Amino acid sequence: MSLRNSDNNYGSIAKWIHWLTALLFLAAYISVYYRQWFTEAQTPENWTALQLHLSFGVSIAVIVILRIVWKVTNPSPAPEPGTALEHLAAKLGHIALYAIMIIMPITGYLGTGVATEFFYLFDIPSFKDTALFAETFGKYMEFADFEKPLDFIHKDILGAWLVWLLIAGHAGAALYHHFVKQDRTLKRMTTGK
Repeated sequence: MSLRNSDNNYGSIAKWIHWLTALLFLAAYISVYYRQWFTEAQTPENWTALQLHLSFGVSIAVIVILRIVWKVTNPSPAPEPGTALEHLAAKLGHIALYAIMIIMPITGYLGTGVATEFFYLFDIPSFKDTALFAETFGKYMEFADFEKPLDFIHKDILGAWLVWLLIAGHAGAALYHHFVKQDRTLKRMTTGK
């Protein structure tokens, strides 16, 4: 199997990045829902779940940067045959997914008032504790006022429902291609055979 994409298949690197991104999003959701549903505020379990969520979010940001660099330097395989509407829907769906993969980590980091203990290896300071915040937004508002719209975007709009809709649409489209159209779309991102 080739590291780079070919005309017919995604290469190993693109596949690893794709599936790692999916696993990191799943882990971020599991940790945040575990925190909300199964822990009490101000407990060590609550803090650990939060720190795992933040660590997964930072990991997503790094992987997405690598993913974009790889996509720019290594074009995707030619699309499977389909209608113009199907190709447009696929393109718009991928643009929306990339937007989510960029916006979620940014709004998560900017709107979090605590440092990230990155998998307990090292600390990443909270945005509110940086000179950039102090010299820009911090001159005009308290962090709580800065945080509210970011939390609304990150949690209430994107995290609560839009990300799930996009993921379901993406997975549904892959299954549609595999079982209904019976083309190679899903196989190109899995076995390649």
